[in-house]
Amino acid sequence: MGKIITANIVAIFWAIVYGEIIGYIGSALEVMPYNPGVIGLTAAIVALIGVNGAYFLSRTSKKTE
Repeated sequence: MGKIITANIVAIFWAIVYGEIIGYIGSALEVMPYNPGVIGLTAAIVALIGVNGAYFLSRTSKKTE
């Protein structure tokens, strides 16, 4: 269980970092206002869904084998 908690923390951190960079560049290209709070929250939620989805899918496939 400790592995998934560590994976979630690492995923949140890197998602926020990359999300802010991509959001800043995207807002400059689209000439839209840069809103770091919304971008960081959205990136963290997407990362949590991705990490936990991959974990639960791989866990259920190991049980069937």
